[in-house]
Amino acid sequence: MDRKRLEIKVGLFVFLGLILLAVLLIQFSKGTSVFHGTYNVRLVAPNVGGLKLRASVLLAGVVVGSVSDIQLAPDGKSVTIMLQIYRTAKIYSDATFVIETAGFLGDQYVAIIPTQNAGMALTNNALVYCEAPFDMQAVARSAAGFIQRIDETVKKIEASVAQLQTTVLNEQTLTNLSLAIANLRTASENASGTIGRIDTLVATNEQQINLAVSNVVFFSQQLTALAADANGLLATNGATISSAMTNLQQTTETLKQIADEVHQGKGLAGTVLENEELAANVQATVRNLAITTSNLNEYGLWHILWRHAPPPTNAAPPQIVPPREKQEAP
Repeated sequence: MDRKRLEIKVGLFVFLGLILLAVLLIQFSKGTSVFHGTYNVRLVAPNVGGLKLRASVLLAGVVVGSVSDIQLAPDGKSVTIMLQIYRTAKIYSDATFVIETAGFLGDQYVAIIPTQNAGMALTNNALVYCEAPFDMQAVARSAAGFIQRIDETVKKIEASVAQLQTTVLNEQTLTNLSLAIANLRTASENASGTIGRIDTLVATNEQQINLAVSNVVFFSQQLTALAADANGLLATNGATISSAMTNLQQTTETLKQIADEVHQGKGLAGTVLENEELAANVQATVRNLAITTSNLNEYGLWHILWRHAPPPTNAAPPQIVPPREKQEAP
């Protein structure tokens, strides 16, 4: 009888120990505490990433629940994550839900980021949306493609460098470059010598240079004074100059009008120029006048008028003798 009681006591003790162990496992294995009441929140995300069941839910870094279920949507384009949240944790509708990773390679969890707490508090089976989690594999694939492109770029650079060495940095080009550098050095030395001679020339002719500069300054001052006088002359005689320019313009217009009238045959000069017969008569008259003046110069006026008798009325008009060249006396 005593032995049976002892076995019952031992069995009861083991049973209570197992219950306590189960409670401790639930408490420390990221599960929902049996001492907290909970409500459910349905979280819709495009990708669950590496999130697992019983993962923690953190509000401002504090554990407020866990992931109880993960279900794929019927269309296969999204995932519904069921969250069990402690009733003591109030989550407002303007909060942001993000799937994050603890550390660099740690477990993933659901982070709730509060904002202004301006909306209504979430109730049981409330539906919220979550941002896509950070996908390390996608980043790795992108990095692999980026590294591949870098390898291709490096190969192209190596080919370009090789071609550059072949075409540009060959022995002949390097020789020419060395010659160019030597010529540049020689030119710089010659320039230095020239500058030294110029310095010597300036030092030995400093007085003459100062005098020349003084003369240039004096000449510039005279030019300035002349410009001032010219400005004053223009300012004081502006009306007279304007009147003279106006008169000159009118005279030019008058001369142009006269030239146009002559060209059109108007007036005496125009008539003479346009009428060929009259122009010929004028030319003959001028020629005869020249002959007459020559005879006057040679014989005198009285010799021409009184030396010869007047011709008869029916006689032909006298011929005008062209002037003879005077012969020098022996």
